[in-house]
Amino acid sequence: QVQLVESGGGLVQAGGSLRLSCAASGRTFSNYAMGWFRQAPGKEREFVAAITRSSENTKYADSVKGRFTISRDNGKNTVYLQMNSLKPEDTAVYYCAARFQIVGTALLNDRNVYAHWGQGTQVTVSS
Repeated sequence: QVQLVESGGGLVQAGGSLRLSCAASGRTFSNYAMGWFRQAPGKEREFVAAITRSSENTKYADSVKGRFTISRDNGKNTVYLQMNSLKPEDTAVYYCAARFQIVGTALLNDRNVYAHWGQGTQVTVSS
């Protein structure tokens, strides 16, 4: 079992930046592909970004391409989401998720692929 704890959320003005972190513990972090998802009030949880085990590949939702960057540091057991040029529609609770030993990125935008989830961190973007 891997435990995930997100941090770094907060309130920011439109156009601003935030960096989210997700610290993992309990298992070998480098065995897991990692994803970020978000859920706004009244909406379903949606895919934001994902990264493979050794950072060889990343995947992004169209809505965040060019603005968000996912990265990981396997030595620190942490995955990051750098969010730039934030918009009010980015307001949501952001969750990190882990999937054990999956190859490639084809399925990493599917929330059902992930077995482990953090508790989430709130991001609010004011206009």
